Amino acid sequence: MSSSSLASLPEVALQPGKPPILRIEAPGDAVSWAAENREALRARVAEHGALLVRGLGLKETERVGAVFTALAGELMTEREAFAPRQTHGPRLYSSATWPANQPMCMHHELSYTLQCPGLMLFACLTAPDQGGATAVADAEEVLRALPDEISERFEREGWLLTRSYNDEIGASLTESFGTEDRAAIERYCRENAIDTDWLPDGSLRTRQRRAAVVRHPVTGRRCWFNQIAFLNEWTLAPEVREYLVDEYGEDGLPFNTRFGDGSPIGEDIVDLLNTTYEQHTRREPWQAGDVMLVDNIRTAHSREAYSGDRQVLVAMAEPRRVADCCPSPEVTRR
Repeated sequence: MSSSSLASLPEVALQPGKPPILRIEAPGDAVSWAAENREALRARVAEHGALLVRGLGLKETERVGAVFTALAGELMTEREAFAPRQTHGPRLYSSATWPANQPMCMHHELSYTLQCPGLMLFACLTAPDQGGATAVADAEEVLRALPDEISERFEREGWLLTRSYNDEIGASLTESFGTEDRAAIERYCRENAIDTDWLPDGSLRTRQRRAAVVRHPVTGRRCWFNQIAFLNEWTLAPEVREYLVDEYGEDGLPFNTRFGDGSPIGEDIVDLLNTTYEQHTRREPWQAGDVMLVDNIRTAHSREAYSGDRQVLVAMAEPRRVADCCPSPEVTRR
């Protein structure tokens, strides 16, 4: 990459508590601008872990998809979704369906899959009245901040995700696996190290053990990379958790996480993880037309509670095999 291509963009604004922000003059053609500046933009993502581009002025879903493709190349199809999404174009999705008054805590997208996106792309078409930021946190810093006894245990054992699929809450089988065909689902699960248990009522429960700490595929640095806190029962609002436990039982929650050996993760540990994330969180309210690029392995992201209408489109790109990044690859299997 030439130094002139890097110099063609304005300086990135770096402020405490905020993600890196690049403010530009609205281009005549956002797609052409994205294609021409792809290398320079991606270099800044590699440098900072995330980049908010302000000034593109995107207003239409079709343009968003074209800009994302110009920036990232071929986009990924989501598999194993934990919550429903709407599809707005080829591999272009809405934000996950989640109550507006409940935050989606820090996580790395699809970190429980064997092949996860290396890059996340977000575009805001409608900004909420209040809240709703897609905040970010540096996974290297989070790992360094965690107590050694916790990070070392998770690095040694990995983490266990349990899921229960039903027709009432969370992503359906079709939304997660792209099919309701039992044989096809079982084949996918076998190929992706997921244990399955079909219940008499036809519902499915799964278990999958994954790495909690990985090495970044480019820098080689260790990153806290998982959804241990976000998908744990203790991150749910107390009244939501109480309802789900009463309705489905402790073993029937739509999702939950455990230590890699199957032991429960206490509320104190979940609180510590979420507190550590908060101490390293950087946030900036969305403005209509904004685009954000996030290195999904180096940088966790969240969605904060909000009021008013909010439309943020999402795409995933650059698939990475998690086992290739693991200090201890064996934890990707049972």
